Amino acid sequence: MFDLTGKTIVVTGGGRGIGRGISRSMAKCGASVVVAGRSEAPLLDTIAELEALGARAIAVPTDITSSDSIAALVQATLAEFGSIDCWVNNAGSANASDVGPLIDLDEAQWDVVVDLNLKWTFFAAQAAARQMVTQGYGGSIINISSRSGSQPCPMTGQYGAAKAGVESLTATAAAEWGHHGIRVNAVAPGLVPTEESLAPGGSMSKPSRRARQVASVPMRRLGTVDDIGAVCAFLASDEAAWTTGETIQVTGGSRIPVGYLTYMHHITEQLAAEQEAGGHNG
Repeated sequence: MFDLTGKTIVVTGGGRGIGRGISRSMAKCGASVVVAGRSEAPLLDTIAELEALGARAIAVPTDITSSDSIAALVQATLAEFGSIDCWVNNAGSANASDVGPLIDLDEAQWDVVVDLNLKWTFFAAQAAARQMVTQGYGGSIINISSRSGSQPCPMTGQYGAAKAGVESLTATAAAEWGHHGIRVNAVAPGLVPTEESLAPGGSMSKPSRRARQVASVPMRRLGTVDDIGAVCAFLASDEAAWTTGETIQVTGGSRIPVGYLTYMHHITEQLAAEQEAGGHNG
């Protein structure tokens, strides 16, 4: 893979799922990695894995929805490694309690998802960019988006809207910060099962849903966290020196968004049930 020797890379949400895959890919390429996230236990597990690969790595418990916590993450990174060469904004999600049709969405459901996935992605990127300007030699910022940012996102419309905003901000930040040598790109994963999503009750726990998604992917498989990590390693590397303002879709070629097939399946069942009930009433 790409040579990241001598580079320090911060990965938010780096203790689980895609974030852990990104952290692992960076470590395999020789980077020193700062793994940030709210829960300390998965951070420590990830650090142990990275150190076993021979990488220097530290865990920094971080609430990415706090300006003070973001500032502390920057300072902890500088104290340990002296610089920030790449910052990966991976922290972001939508919880089960935030899922629902747009017509029923309330203000709290909107705010919690949009704030986490858009507002705080921006302020974390801004903190990284300010440090990179101070350093005087630029760096790479990678925002993790989703294919939901460019395609319909039934039942989590506010998440798709937030990710669309991330992609717009990525392009604008690349334009504004490019003269400082700062490259800003986004990676938009397709469906990548993780331990959490595959667990009982998780979004990908049902074999039927996984099968419907695989059927929509030209590569005939779902993604892995290492698929996403490899693209991030490229964007962090010097080989990507003239790549900025881009959103790279990593979807196995699928153009059907997460949840779309499931939503249409439910609508089909609902309409059939309504038609049957209407026939019986008649």
